[in-house]
Amino acid sequence: MSDTPDNDQKTEAPTPKRKRDASEKGDVLQSRELGTALVVLVGAAWIALAGPMMLTALQEMMTDALTFGAADVRGFDPASVAFRLLAIVALPVIGLFALTLVAAIATPAALGSLGFRAQAFAFKGNKINPLSGLKRILGTQGLIELGKSIAKVVLLGGVGVWLIMSEARSMIGLTSQELPRALANVGNTFVIAVLVMALALFLIAAIDIPAQIFQRMKRLRMTKQEMKEEHKQAEGSPEVKAQLRRRQHEAARNSTRGAMAEATVVLTNPTHFAVALRYKAGEDHAPIVVARGRGVTADAIRELAGENEVPMLSYPQLTRALYYTSRPGQVIREDLYMAVATVLAFVFNVDAAAKAAGQPSVDVPPNMRFDASGRPEA
Repeated sequence: MSDTPDNDQKTEAPTPKRKRDASEKGDVLQSRELGTALVVLVGAAWIALAGPMMLTALQEMMTDALTFGAADVRGFDPASVAFRLLAIVALPVIGLFALTLVAAIATPAALGSLGFRAQAFAFKGNKINPLSGLKRILGTQGLIELGKSIAKVVLLGGVGVWLIMSEARSMIGLTSQELPRALANVGNTFVIAVLVMALALFLIAAIDIPAQIFQRMKRLRMTKQEMKEEHKQAEGSPEVKAQLRRRQHEAARNSTRGAMAEATVVLTNPTHFAVALRYKAGEDHAPIVVARGRGVTADAIRELAGENEVPMLSYPQLTRALYYTSRPGQVIREDLYMAVATVLAFVFNVDAAAKAAGQPSVDVPPNMRFDASGRPEA
């Protein structure tokens, strides 16, 4: 059995944030074999398509370079001559460069690793540490790279031997052929050789890519403690969130303390909303909202109601109607008079028999019925 604590063992799959952070630091999925195979394949395609044009351009350049007359001697201009000669072969060479560049970009794009990462260029001391380098060479990754190198030598060497054996007779007969035909045969043989080597490299890449994915996932695996720390960073520390809630609660208490001192009744949702009403006979011509709130503010209103011995009654529909249609210091809407009057009558003990039977039911007008989000109920 392992003595390593469970929290120190990398048993968890990497999170998207872990993968994103690793990519920003330059730890991305990559395969040299795939890149080499694409470049070789593009080179073979260029030779097959643009090879004759390149040979023609070289022939024209040599003919132009070796042909001169009296005008060329009198007006000798090496710069213009060099520019003219290079222009003849510029198009095929630029085409090869462009295709190679596309192949180099296509490799990381196919692996989802395309992009510029500034942190990848930052100085890393472990890169020049001999011990770290020795560990990389003798470690699992070093053994994998050694195996791939041996496989490439064996596979490509076998391909080379096969090509030489199969083309030996035709190569011997080149000396008896005309130069254009001999060059065409050499070009065809070379294209076939490059294509076969590209296919061999693709075979190695097909083995290398899953191995690279496995190695990267293993390298990025996380411990349970790292998962907890990342969750804390994403969601916020529980201690910080608790402190923030305490501050919000204290601020809500301070803002509603004075209003609650003159409240007559508090209506609740019962947990999410709270509305404090004041009605003093002879002073107020209608009930007035002195405080209202939801969440932390509602908690503060209920807490202060308990401290000030203000009656609290649970009327969800009526509470939401008052919350969404009134502001502190405002008189309630006229279409809610009857419902609130029923509640106040119960609070003032106008009907002692009704109070003994429990809080009365109230009828909230249909147009004053809201859900928790403030949308009118159907």
